[in-house]
Amino acid sequence: MDFRTDILGAPYEAVDLPLAADDEGEVLATLVRRRAAAEGATGPRRAVLYVHGFVDYFFQTHLADFYVERGYDFYALDLRKYGRSLRPHHSPNFVRRLDAYDEELDEAVRIIRAVDGHDQLLVNGHSTGGLVTALWAHRRAGQGLVDGLFLNSPFLSMPAALLVRTLGAPALDALGRLAGTRKLPMPPAPHYVHSLHRDFRGSWDFDLALKPAEGFGVYAGWLAAIQQGHRQVRRGLAIDCPVLLMASTASTLTATRWDAALHTTDGVLRADDIAALAPRLGRHITTVRIADGVHDLVLSGESARKQVFQELDRWLTAYLPAAG
Repeated sequence: MDFRTDILGAPYEAVDLPLAADDEGEVLATLVRRRAAAEGATGPRRAVLYVHGFVDYFFQTHLADFYVERGYDFYALDLRKYGRSLRPHHSPNFVRRLDAYDEELDEAVRIIRAVDGHDQLLVNGHSTGGLVTALWAHRRAGQGLVDGLFLNSPFLSMPAALLVRTLGAPALDALGRLAGTRKLPMPPAPHYVHSLHRDFRGSWDFDLALKPAEGFGVYAGWLAAIQQGHRQVRRGLAIDCPVLLMASTASTLTATRWDAALHTTDGVLRADDIAALAPRLGRHITTVRIADGVHDLVLSGESARKQVFQELDRWLTAYLPAAG
C-alpha cells in the first residue's frame, strides 16, 4: 500500500482507497494509520478502526494515544466526501444509501486483516459513524471480521419529537427519492463546534475547513438514508460481537443560541434515546452513561473524558484481552 505522511504529520500515515464512481464522478475514501509496534508494542496483532461522525474527520490524536498505549495499531477512515476524502466536485458528506459505505469499510478491514496481518479488530464509531458501523457489523455478522464494537454517542435516532419524526418520515422519503441533492432549510447551528474549538469557546484544535462550525448543509437524500437506517435499528439488529455503547447523561439541543451546558451535555442528539435503543443492536450490549459528557465523548472535559477512557479500558480488558 502506498501510504504517505498524513496531514497530522508523523507517525500518522494515510492512503487513498479508490471507490466506484457515482453520479458526481470520482469517489475515494482515506485510511489513516499509526502503528503501535513502532512505539514498543510486541507486534501488530490487535487493531482498531475509527469512523467519524457527520461534518467530521479524524483528528482526535489523544484517542489514538489511548489505543496505541495498549498495543493496538490505530486506523481511522475518512469516509467518502468527508474530511481528507472530500473533493471539489463532491456534495459534502452526501450519500443516498448508508450501505454504500460498505465498500470502504470492507476495503479498510481487508487491509487491516489481510495486508497488515491483524487477527483481532475493534471498530470504534462516533455519531453517524456509529450508525454506519452498527449497520455494517449487522450485515457482516457471521464472517468473523469484527471482534468488538465501541459506539460513542451513535446516531440511532433523530433529535426530534416522536410525532415529528413519524409524520415527517413519508414526505422526507419521497423528497429523498425525487430530489436527493436538495439542501433542506436548517437554522444556523454553530454552537456545538464553537463549544469545542479553541478559537471560540473550546480547547480543541481541528481544521475548520474540514469540520466547519456552520456545517455543509443537510441534503434530502442523505437524511432519507439516515431515516432508513434508524428504521432498521428500531426493527432490531443482530450484531454478533460484544458492543459497548456510551452516551452522555443529558442533552441540550439549542440550535439558535449559545448555552454553557454544551460543555457538559450532548448538544447534538438526545442521549436518552440513544441509550434506550441500545438493546436493539444485538444480544451482547454494554451501556454506559457519562456524566458531563459532550456529544463526542472523547472531547469532553477532563473529568468526563477520564470516565470514558476508564470504562473503555475496563471493557476492552474483559472482552478483547491481549494474546496470552
